[in-house]
Amino acid sequence: MTSILIDMINVKAMSWLTSEEALSALGTKPQSLYASVSRGRIRVRPDPNDPRRNLYAGDDIERLARRAAGRRKSTVVAADAIRWGDPVLPSAITTVRDGRLYYRGRDVLALADTASLEDTAALLWQVPRVELSPSGPIASEQKPSLAAALSALAVRTADDAPTLGPAPQLLRRDAAEILSLLATALGGQATGPAHRRLAAGWRRPEAAGLLRRALVLLADHELNASAFAVRVAVSTGASLTAATLAGLATLTGPLHGGAAAAVGALATELQQRGPAVAAKTWTGRERLPGFGHPLYPDGDPRAEALLDGFPLPPVYGELARIGRDMTAEAPNVDFALAAFAAAFALPAGAPLELFALARSVGWLAHALEQIETGALIRPRATYTGPEPEPTPLP
Repeated sequence: MTSILIDMINVKAMSWLTSEEALSALGTKPQSLYASVSRGRIRVRPDPNDPRRNLYAGDDIERLARRAAGRRKSTVVAADAIRWGDPVLPSAITTVRDGRLYYRGRDVLALADTASLEDTAALLWQVPRVELSPSGPIASEQKPSLAAALSALAVRTADDAPTLGPAPQLLRRDAAEILSLLATALGGQATGPAHRRLAAGWRRPEAAGLLRRALVLLADHELNASAFAVRVAVSTGASLTAATLAGLATLTGPLHGGAAAAVGALATELQQRGPAVAAKTWTGRERLPGFGHPLYPDGDPRAEALLDGFPLPPVYGELARIGRDMTAEAPNVDFALAAFAAAFALPAGAPLELFALARSVGWLAHALEQIETGALIRPRATYTGPEPEPTPLP
């Protein structure tokens, strides 16, 4: 019976289940289902056909059903763990709990009210303070941009020392130099705190306060894809700069830091084609960019904190309305970044560049923590290729 239920959930893994289906699959009581929802283990949304009822995320139900059935082999556990599943390594840097984000136990929303990116770096790197140093000019043929940041890191990587051996204080000094380098490569302004460098480089001084807030909100997000790439790189003894370059390369993907660009494309399509045509085009998409987040079933608090700081451009207000109707989920931080860029007419690519500068603080924190473990991250793969041919005996 259990295997039949698991198979049923496998079919519906990307869908939303009624409470009856969820309870049947889990073999539990309603109280247990509601407890799992309140702890963030199961995402929930209102039923668009009946607002009095809730629907439950099929992939979350599948994971818990497998665990309860005791059928999770080690290979299944490992495979599920890298898909928003169980924790895979210990970290004291960041956690998401009860729909809130915390940096070393500090509520990020409260921190973002007053802290700078440098303050956040000091907290995450566990040093008294971090000050950005005046950074040398980037290559003369490049304007401040993501390309300039990638190039600057690549050049420094060629001469940077491995992380095996240097004292912790020297590694933290290198981290501050890398952050300074990125602030210049992305903002173009060689002095001042990170948010003012961006505001000056983008010629938007009026956006400095919100840039500061956004940088703090985006500084880290637990073991995300780019942070994991950083930890893998530095676990081999690669330099801090090389590890940061690995994180930045990973961030550029459209399912990670590049997601705000997809939201901007949706807004453009909405503006050009109108709400009715756009909504019809988007219907049936597995996931609408800019809405919902697996770790925040009740809404992404980072998005709310950023969107509270400026009037939403009309097209983004319309996009938010249509997105909520279609997905029953709130806008996430990718939506907020795209809307922020539109509201202040920031340069093309600004959301990703802002994300990159902010997240470099978290990458470096993860790198420093991984170095302290002295462990190489080297998982195994489940082989699914052709059966190996036997080697003939001599």
